Amino acid sequence: MTVKKSLQRMLGVMAIAVTSGVGCSPVKTLNALIPDSAYQLSTVAYGTLPRQQLDIYVPKQRDPATPAPVVVFYYGGSWESGERADYKFVGEALSSQGFIVVIPDYRVYPDVLFPAFMQDPALAAKWVSTGIQQFGGDPARLFLAGHSAGAHIAVMLSVNPDYLAMVDMRTQQIRGTIGLAGPYDFLPLKTQRLNTIFGAAEEQWRSQPINFVGESHPPMLLMVGMKDGTVWPRNSIRMAAKLKAQGNAVQLVEYADYGHIDMVARLAKPLRGDSTLLEEISRFVRAQP
Repeated sequence: MTVKKSLQRMLGVMAIAVTSGVGCSPVKTLNALIPDSAYQLSTVAYGTLPRQQLDIYVPKQRDPATPAPVVVFYYGGSWESGERADYKFVGEALSSQGFIVVIPDYRVYPDVLFPAFMQDPALAAKWVSTGIQQFGGDPARLFLAGHSAGAHIAVMLSVNPDYLAMVDMRTQQIRGTIGLAGPYDFLPLKTQRLNTIFGAAEEQWRSQPINFVGESHPPMLLMVGMKDGTVWPRNSIRMAAKLKAQGNAVQLVEYADYGHIDMVARLAKPLRGDSTLLEEISRFVRAQP
């Protein structure tokens, strides 16, 4: 099940109540409830292909003389779906903390397979590193974040230098990485679709971020819902343990009652409640020198 479909199920009751029977996507309903008066939204092409575009959320209430931290958020969708417009609620949440937020689209299966689907996220990060200053962002405080498949991408970019190297970047340019319910250690693959996406069995080890853990990676915040039945919590637990064993700075935050979709949906203002998800992310970003 895709992240969008799961989020739609979670929001179904709320959507029915709000739309009173009018045909409207629950994700669109959620985003319609998100205030847009606190940020300025811009769209930029970071490449020449239709899905090589990104949205930039700039908080209106900020000191223009002080460049803001930048968070690039890669959405999930099982490496085969997703649209940046569906994640307005993430843009609003993170920009409310004073951060400039970038949400790129990127090519997915069946248009591309692994490792090709890493190229667009790397290219988007490159655009941010060179172009975000015109929007008031500080490229020296660049963070990568993602949920589910997007967390896999964000973390892979941070531990395997080859992908950023292809766009003339270094992992040292990443100030920190935030992974929400990410798959980092998920072999053997369980479905034919995943085997198609990740290729020949003898090469699938290259798709696992945990296999590239060494020393001197960007600081990481790995967050996981312990009731996640889509991406098993052991992915985050094992990844955090290996990062720590290699001397890297890593924080593991576990939510006992959260499932897979909670780990992104709880960022949304209407669903946030007493969740500390946004607070933890904000604290992590601000703590990095």
